[in-house]
Amino acid sequence: MISIFKSYDIRGIYPTEINEEITYHIGRATVNYLRAKTIAVGRDNRESSPSLTDALVRGITDAGADVIDLGLLSTPMLYFASANLPVDAAMMVTASHNPKEYNGIKICKKNAIPVGLSSGLSEIRDIALSLKYSTSQTIGTITSQDIKDAYGTFVSSFAEFNGKHFQLATDTAHAMGVLELPILEALPGVILCIKLYDTLATPGTCPHEANPLKIETLSELSKAVQISGAQMGISFDGDADRIGFIDELGNPIPMDLMTALLAKAVLQKFPGSTILYDLRSSRTVKNVIEENGGIAHECMVGHANIKKQMLEEGAIFAGELSGHYYFSFGGYIAEKGVLPAILLMNLMASTGKKLSTLVAEIKKYAHSGEINLEVIDAKALIKKVREKYSNGTLSVLDGVKISFPTWWFSLRASNTEPLLRLNIEADTDDLLVSKKAELLALLR
Repeated sequence: MISIFKSYDIRGIYPTEINEEITYHIGRATVNYLRAKTIAVGRDNRESSPSLTDALVRGITDAGADVIDLGLLSTPMLYFASANLPVDAAMMVTASHNPKEYNGIKICKKNAIPVGLSSGLSEIRDIALSLKYSTSQTIGTITSQDIKDAYGTFVSSFAEFNGKHFQLATDTAHAMGVLELPILEALPGVILCIKLYDTLATPGTCPHEANPLKIETLSELSKAVQISGAQMGISFDGDADRIGFIDELGNPIPMDLMTALLAKAVLQKFPGSTILYDLRSSRTVKNVIEENGGIAHECMVGHANIKKQMLEEGAIFAGELSGHYYFSFGGYIAEKGVLPAILLMNLMASTGKKLSTLVAEIKKYAHSGEINLEVIDAKALIKKVREKYSNGTLSVLDGVKISFPTWWFSLRASNTEPLLRLNIEADTDDLLVSKKAELLALLR
């Protein structure tokens, strides 16, 4: 049971690693630790999600707390509910982009404040394992509420298309992004000309993983964009808290460059704001933020780390290389579903430029993308790399990042898998190829 408690959430294979009994105890333990009176609960469309949700609700109510059952919804919708409903916490039964045999739980406090291993999840784990709960004299109540319309109204309020029209192609992979599509369809001037896998079918029936971070999952959407003449392609992960984009030529847009474009759009609406970008991002991101009058700060990887820094520094927006985009609009810091797509259309409308043109204007460097390496001793390898490149400028914000005048690299141990994650950027393609070979030889 211990292994299912990850850095940022709970996740495991059903029913061997996570099941109804374990989920029941997690519900009870969450109420005990957070001293919650009311918890909002939502779920994705996995086959095991209804029964796990029932067990979670029983655990919460047996501990004396009330439940607001939100039913099927995306994780961004759950975060919205945590900020706009009278609740102390919110819990989502989902395993995000993981294969169909997985399931899990995401937990946040009021206003979408994340609960991870360093912010309460380890305590919830220990209480659930010990089965030592404070007793309750009453059983909590269960009420149902649908917040999708209110969420849609909130997100769509940021649309400023100035009369421009857009044709979009989407790929929701039979997952929770399906519930985000009505927001786009209701926007004046927006037509979804192609909607791939736009029903909530059984996970695993889509021919590709619901994970826009993997370029191979975008190939069908890329072809659809080219065939249809759409101005943009949009792809979601399993619970719709990550989003990927294709330009009108069918090219996937690197997610750090998306951070830069979204920063331009955000700074049009909130001039002079602080914006965070994760340390793996291209130097382009910092440049674009500052060129558009914003304050650029580097941040660690991981939503709990980023949201914490956003709160401390009053940041309006943050982008992560994994396709998570965080906004503090609305009084809470979280991903907000299709909002990045809306802001991108705002930018296209205000500049009159195609998406490929906007990307070409800011793409100045050669970037490796994230390279994942299976290793036995991550600490020893990181030490070895630090010694090899000791003449560079060192940052230890998250793992190591070492910079030189014409190139840089970051190396960090994964928080969720036994992997080292390597990112390299150089001024030229030839230099990138050379440094990539040099680093991989050292690491392997």
